[in-house]
Parts: sequence; structure tokens; C-alpha cells
Amino acid sequence: MAAYAPARYIDLHALHPLPASVLNRGEDDLPKTLQLGGAVRAMVSSQSWKRAIRLRMETDLDEHAARTRMLPLRVADELRAAGWPADLAAFAGAQVVRSATREGLKTEEQQGGITSVTLYLPRTVLEDLTALCAQHREQLEEALATEQTHKTPQTEGGAKSTRGKPKKEKTQAVLPTPAVAALIRRRTATINLFGRMLAEVPDAQVDGAVQMAHAFCVHQSSQQPDYFTAVEDWSLPHEAGSAHLQTAFFTTGLLYRYATVNLTELTRNLDGDHDQALHLLELFAESFIDVMPGAKKTATAPHTYPHLVHYAVRDRRPVSLAAAFEQPVKSAPGGGYITPALHALSQHAGALNRLLGTRRLIGSGYATAHDAPLDHLGTVHAGFDELTSALAQMAAQPAPALAAV
Repeated sequence: MAAYAPARYIDLHALHPLPASVLNRGEDDLPKTLQLGGAVRAMVSSQSWKRAIRLRMETDLDEHAARTRMLPLRVADELRAAGWPADLAAFAGAQVVRSATREGLKTEEQQGGITSVTLYLPRTVLEDLTALCAQHREQLEEALATEQTHKTPQTEGGAKSTRGKPKKEKTQAVLPTPAVAALIRRRTATINLFGRMLAEVPDAQVDGAVQMAHAFCVHQSSQQPDYFTAVEDWSLPHEAGSAHLQTAFFTTGLLYRYATVNLTELTRNLDGDHDQALHLLELFAESFIDVMPGAKKTATAPHTYPHLVHYAVRDRRPVSLAAAFEQPVKSAPGGGYITPALHALSQHAGALNRLLGTRRLIGSGYATAHDAPLDHLGTVHAGFDELTSALAQMAAQPAPALAAV
């Protein structure tokens, strides 16, 4: 029987203390919360933290991508800056999305022609698309002239017709569709890592290798008010007052954070480049530990690090430890949630190992500021640098041999 190679997952868990902060707000402008185990918990959405990680990784790799619906407008801006007439530049920008597929990408004409879907592209694609337009400028000029002629129907005597609006015909593609589609299909490292939803362009969709959960407080956590004023520095004589006053809300607490990387999927996205996949895995782990969302950072400066980071390398499927905190953690007798949360996490990991067995657990480890060793979390590492190197090495280990059938 042929050997079966299951998917390889690298789970990352963190216990992250936060001071007064507003890392993530909802539509009501209040810090996000969720209910778990009958208790309200502070929450930071996965999208918020994932974006912060992505931007850090793009900076470290010097390889930037953009999520945008503004591609046709940005192409037009670049062409105008290069000296193209405004109408020709706008037409060329619209042609980029019209020529992307046989039918063209859908656009929102009431919003200036932006795309209906959000594109996720390497930023260098903008320069390449404008260069493609320049190569086909003559064809674009001819197509624009033809379109303008058709927009003004004439009577037999040469005067404009007033018998209703002419039927709008579908604009024909001018730019070569294979070339435009190839540019839109381009990827960066972070596109290969986080994936891309773009079903409209054949072969442009990328299944993400990263899954990230919403971070939440391991204990009950309520929003806390912060009444503040902004002093009027140029007030009238003998008057004291404020230029602005308001009540904001913040949260504090100990977050459980979880993400997992499908190394098999990532390697597939990288066309089998296993070394690059391991490099991106290590870089992602570093960013997962180091990066925080930047919301309200000037007013709260919540620049803390995780108190503990734990990793587990598993085959076939990932395992979250979020259920360790379904019952809200109670504060320790002397105060604080860190020590009881560490105990809850370790005990839950041990219980899962007993339930699941360890056949698919390739290895695990942790690094923490806690003094006492922790059971059930694997090898203890002195610091985060050692931990990220160790997890990448562990992820590269072959799967255990299966018994012959």
C-alpha cells in the first residue's frame, strides 16, 4: 500500500496580557466582545491581527501587496501622471478590468468604475499594467474614438437625435486578456500564505495556508469608561473650557490567541519550494509573537508581549486549545489571571493528549516568562527566538512511518 502523507499543521497558542487598550472596535465604536461560557469577554478579531501580521511580513520581505477595488482608477492616475489625456487614461484604466477575463470583471459605475470585488495583488502589478497600456496605446486611442462616436447618434441631417437614449453596447476588450490575467494572477509570499479569494479570474484564487481565530479574554471582561477632555489652549480671557469632551471605552485582560499554518498547503502554493515554506513559517511565527494591531496606540500604548507562546506540530488536522477557557478563569488569591490561565492551558493540553493520543503529534514546545516549568506543553525554550527556530526544525521532520497494511 502506498504511503499516505497527511497535511502538516503548526499550531501556535499565546497567552497575551493587555493593559488598557482598544485594539479592535465594532460598528458601535465600542471595543469588540463575545460571549463564551456564559461570560462576556473582550475580543480582538482575527482580521485585525492578521492584517497587522501581514503588513509586518511584507515589510520584512520587502514584498508588498495591496487589497483594493481601486485598480482601474489607480491605473488611470498613473497614466495621467505620465502625460496621457484624462479621457484616454480613464478609458485605459477601465480596459484593464474589462480585459482581465473574457467577460471582464464587474465594476460599480456609480462609484467611478471601481471593481465590485476586492483584488489582492502585488503592488508591482500597477507599474506593469501601466506599461502594458503604453504598449497598446494606439489601439486604446482607436477604441476610445470609436466609442465616443457611438455615444453621439446622429439624425440623417447630422443633428443629434432626441428620440431617447441609444442602447448601450458592451465595451470590447482592447488589451490582451492573457497578459492582463497573468498580471492579476501574480502572487507575493503573503498571498501564498494568507490566500486570495478571486474566483472571477481563472487560476487566480489561492487557498490560504493560515487559519487564525479571534483572540479573546480567558476571564470575564467588561468595557471600562474613560471620560476625557481636550483643553482649549486659545480660550477667551477669564474663560476655562474644553474644545472637546467625550467618554471612550477600553478593555483590559489576558487574551488567548491561536493560529495554525498548513505547511502542506503553503508548500503547494509555493510550487513545492519546501525551504521557502519553512522560511515563511518561521517569519509568520515571529510576527505572530511580535506584532499587535495599531488601533488607538497613541492613546493607550498597549505594547506588551505574550507571557507564554506554545507550539505543536501535528499531522492530519490542527487542534485549538480555546476550550481550556470555556469556563472563565478566576483570578489567583493574590490577584492576576496569568498563573491560573497557564495551569488551565497546560491541563487542557494534557487532557487532549490523553484523548487523542500522540501518534499525530510530531512535537511541541513553549517559551514563557513564568518561573515554574509547565507540564504537557512539550520542550521548554529559553526565549522566543529559540522557539521559532525549533518549531521550524520540528515542522521539517518526516511523518512517522505507518504500519504496513
